[in-house]
Amino acid sequence: MRGPGVGVPRWLYVPAVLGLLFVLLPLVAMVSRVEWGDLGTLVGSASARDALWLSLRTSGTSTLLCLLLGVPMAVVLARTRFPGQGVLRALVLLPLVVPPVVSGIALLATFGRRGVVGPTLEVLGLDIAFSTAAVVMAQTFVSLPFLVISVEGALRTAGERYEVVAATLGASPTTVFRRVTLPLVLPGLLAGAVLAFARALGEFGATVTFAGALQGSTTTLPTQIYLERFADPDAAVALSLVLVVVAVVVIGVARPGRGDT
Repeated sequence: MRGPGVGVPRWLYVPAVLGLLFVLLPLVAMVSRVEWGDLGTLVGSASARDALWLSLRTSGTSTLLCLLLGVPMAVVLARTRFPGQGVLRALVLLPLVVPPVVSGIALLATFGRRGVVGPTLEVLGLDIAFSTAAVVMAQTFVSLPFLVISVEGALRTAGERYEVVAATLGASPTTVFRRVTLPLVLPGLLAGAVLAFARALGEFGATVTFAGALQGSTTTLPTQIYLERFADPDAAVALSLVLVVVAVVVIGVARPGRGDT
């Protein structure tokens, strides 16, 4: 049972309902345009299956990279103080606000054949641009800030008192991080991972700029939807529905609704 709490002002329901309608109506309109009788054919083509599988595979890989890179970044930003920290945080979060195509151009200027490190990579036999690796890098670049901001926020909310106690009792910094910090921010970390995966799953602009659209290797589901938008609008709507369903399932499984307690 949920105990008594602070009441919600009645006037808040008006903008809340308007916001809900603003989100739901486009989804309802999209569902109403789906050709249900041809749904299997529209989403069952080889190109659609390849795009869906590639999106799931690369989004999972990019989420793992976000965890490996983003958690340490969030801990450093939340638990240390150094000159220029505010500027560094702004740069880390920059992909949140710049257009994805700008992120793609930045990656291409860095890792492309004529990029800053492109010639060096070419000498090593690595050709990243317009490959599956480029898809993962583009998704990671735009998704990483979501994980960093979620974990950093959880760290700041949790405070440092438990970590200080553990350190006082003789625990090493690594032990404190592994046994105290990570369990303490686990909900925020999971939320950040879900956001990163969902952002990677829906990424289009940076991916098509840096990786292109080669079926089976760089054409993700959002890219396939864009291509079908002109060739077969019905297929584009059907694939959009698939992407929405997958995203809802991912978010629902990772963040199940809370029952009344």
